[in-house]
Amino acid sequence: MPPLLILAAGMATVLGLIVAARVHAFLALLAAALVVSLLAGGATGEAVARVAEAFGATAASVGIVIAFAAVIGKAMTDSGAADRIVRAFTGEGGDRVAPALAGSGAVLSIPVFFDTVFYLLVPLARSAARATGRRYLRYLLAVAGGAVVTHALVPPTPGPFVTAAELGVDLGTMMLVGLVIAVPCTATVLLFAKWADARMPLKLPDPDDPDAAGVPEAEAPPAVLPGLGASLAPIVLPVVLITAATVANALGRPAALLDALGNPILALGLATVAALVVYVRQRRPGRDAVAAAVEEALMSAGVIILITAAGGAFGAMLREAGVGDVLAALAGGGAGGFALLLLAFGTASLLKIAQGSSTVAMITTVGLVGAAVAGADLPFHPVYLATAIASGSLVGSWMNDSGFWIFAKMGGLSEVETLRTWTPLLAVVGLVAFATTLLLAVAVPLV
Repeated sequence: MPPLLILAAGMATVLGLIVAARVHAFLALLAAALVVSLLAGGATGEAVARVAEAFGATAASVGIVIAFAAVIGKAMTDSGAADRIVRAFTGEGGDRVAPALAGSGAVLSIPVFFDTVFYLLVPLARSAARATGRRYLRYLLAVAGGAVVTHALVPPTPGPFVTAAELGVDLGTMMLVGLVIAVPCTATVLLFAKWADARMPLKLPDPDDPDAAGVPEAEAPPAVLPGLGASLAPIVLPVVLITAATVANALGRPAALLDALGNPILALGLATVAALVVYVRQRRPGRDAVAAAVEEALMSAGVIILITAAGGAFGAMLREAGVGDVLAALAGGGAGGFALLLLAFGTASLLKIAQGSSTVAMITTVGLVGAAVAGADLPFHPVYLATAIASGSLVGSWMNDSGFWIFAKMGGLSEVETLRTWTPLLAVVGLVAFATTLLLAVAVPLV
């Protein structure tokens, strides 16, 4: 069967099962991988075995890091470290509240999942709005926008981590470029939030209103919070170690010890230890409580690992079917490399609109684009393909996206208000991220 027909069958399987049949993303991606493998290699046991092998290879490459990231997020939340970072950012009042909230969201969303960060920061947005009597929407958008930017662009959150791994991008490079692109994106969040608040000011939800049930209120500060240095350690430590190893290798001065410490598994492992040490020192939990907290984090990570590994198997089967060669031929060379950036952005956007999850959109898109660039001579570093995919995964958040409902229900907005604020915010941020990616690919190709 021609590769493009195999690609169409695989994509139809993914979208049909997720969107129409409401099948879990793990099962849909795994089914798509099986369909592609069987169509490409015939209905044999070997075709099924290839899927299992690719699934295992992806799980081996990303599973440990995703598990560590989940434990770090849980430990930082339970220890008060996340709260300490937020209070350090939001210590100033006045016009600095919105930037402080956006900065808090951006920093915390590097190791902590978006919904946790948003739930943590919404009470502060409400408290600030209550103190000033206005700007509620501005603060709310600043919190959510800052958090979603780094969630999509900066590892070790699953989407950007898997995208970088599948494209063979060094994790330190992905972190650095993702952080660079996050700067104009966060500035865009703040500008959009200010504009939207002036255009459509929202009344602060009344805590006594039944419709506001479930909207979190600000809690009193814990009696004792960890120090800022200890709180930031689980975030700063892996970034510094991985970046240092990347820079040393780029300069042609690799060091064995630094190379080992900069390995993502060891770097995130050390960060996990640091987060757990802070948790134990601050809360003095018993062994059973620590074990329960770790188990809860690993259970949430397990679902993401399964989805990620199934997506990796889907991408591997597309590559074996020859889809990449056809797409590379269609794109051509030279300027065709930049056409691949547009393909990556557009595909991720369409998948985001179709099924709602940014992570699934990234994992599925990188399987397709990774097949197209395997062994190709690009005019820019493949990290820009990764950020193009991440940019596209932001565009098109609506009612099939869990983030849409988290923002609406925790923020106390109606569906129409959310469609008028959250949806266009992410579309604008995604376009800015893609424009910045194009600019960097031309100006700083890194090749």
